Amino acid sequence: MGGKVGEGRGKRQAARKDEALKPKPEAMRIAKAMAHAGLCSRRDAEKWIEQGRVAVNGKVLTTPAQIVGPSDKITVDGKPLPQAQAVRLWRYHKPRGLVTSHKDPQGRKTVFEALPAGLPRVVSVGRLDINTEGLLLLTTDGALARHLELPSTGWLRRYRVRAHGSVTQEALDGLRDGVTIDGVHYGPVEARIDRAQGTNLWLMLGLREGKNREVKRLAEHLGLTVNRLIRVSFGPFALGELAPGAVEEVKPKVLADQLGAKLTAEFKLREAAKERRQAYWR
Repeated sequence: MGGKVGEGRGKRQAARKDEALKPKPEAMRIAKAMAHAGLCSRRDAEKWIEQGRVAVNGKVLTTPAQIVGPSDKITVDGKPLPQAQAVRLWRYHKPRGLVTSHKDPQGRKTVFEALPAGLPRVVSVGRLDINTEGLLLLTTDGALARHLELPSTGWLRRYRVRAHGSVTQEALDGLRDGVTIDGVHYGPVEARIDRAQGTNLWLMLGLREGKNREVKRLAEHLGLTVNRLIRVSFGPFALGELAPGAVEEVKPKVLADQLGAKLTAEFKLREAAKERRQAYWR
């Protein structure tokens, strides 16, 4: 009997030790909490706070500097903040004619309205213009989206460009060191002629910044008019044979391998991969 009592005490001590080793819920800035919940990016969260749309424990916020924890009751437009989900990433083949926005003031159809049923709440990694097609990354975590879209990642975004007009490879090579157009500086661009098609040219462009309408402005600078624009890759993720409108999830291990140890730990990607494996075998 004494053995059983000692055994029970040992189990309780082990349980307390396991509980102590569990990661404690993290206190964070309100904008980060909203981004982790997949509601929006941190930048959008700060705008929403300025607009008086966010409240904590019934008090409307006036600054994004507010620190919140697990016990705080956060509402956006009067609705409770959704619970944060495991970090996931998808490749999506965006068709032409869709706006990369959750809501369009002009009533045009958005990417998020066109997504297949069954996807959780997601945000996009950057945006593609309404007439631009191709690879758009989607994630459940706004903080990850914001990180991936920053030029500091060093990830190259590649585009296939069909443009009316003519240009020499020498002129394209002039973009290697960047160029300033109408007072806006664009960073180094990799550009080459793929093939000619009647009065059009197919070009391949690679850039790291992704400024608004950057490809079209660069083309206009060279005397070209873009009439089709397809993003074929974003960093290590490629469009491949993904059909227009289709979505395919990136495996957590692949995402972790591409982000590196520091970001993998920050976004708990190894834990997400483990949870997905356990869920599969349940």
